[in-house]
Amino acid sequence: MAGRPSIGEAADLLRAELRVGQLSSPTTAEDAWSAFIRFGRMRFSTADSPDADGLLFQYGVYSFDGPEAFSLDLTRQFEVLGEDGDHDHFVQVHCELIYEPVPALVALGDFTSWFFHDSGEDLGQSLEALTTRDAWAAIREQRPVKLEVYQEAV
Repeated sequence: MAGRPSIGEAADLLRAELRVGQLSSPTTAEDAWSAFIRFGRMRFSTADSPDADGLLFQYGVYSFDGPEAFSLDLTRQFEVLGEDGDHDHFVQVHCELIYEPVPALVALGDFTSWFFHDSGEDLGQSLEALTTRDAWAAIREQRPVKLEVYQEAV
């Protein structure tokens, strides 16, 4: 859509939102969440489909690149169409906070929640439901050891 930033600008815009709060790495989950909410409210030039622009909130203990760690992953997902107008792939922009797997975080288990712009759902209500989850109390008590912002095609 005209006047909206392109998907290619998304990672830099998320980094800019993190800097707006003068955040450094690592930061607190609440500060990263506030930046992600601002980023999540931005609209991008995307395909015209209900799942072309989504927000993903997920956490859990994983061991993707080494020892187990608790990950709080705030992700924006965009659908990319091929030249034929059909789905080609997704682009995901992640703001991932990595924590030591302390018992309080391990006890949270894993959780995943999606929101899609243009799906008819209310963004404010969805964000409020996530903000009031009991897990925030445990996450707020911990300081992440690393914050990563990256973009990938999936």
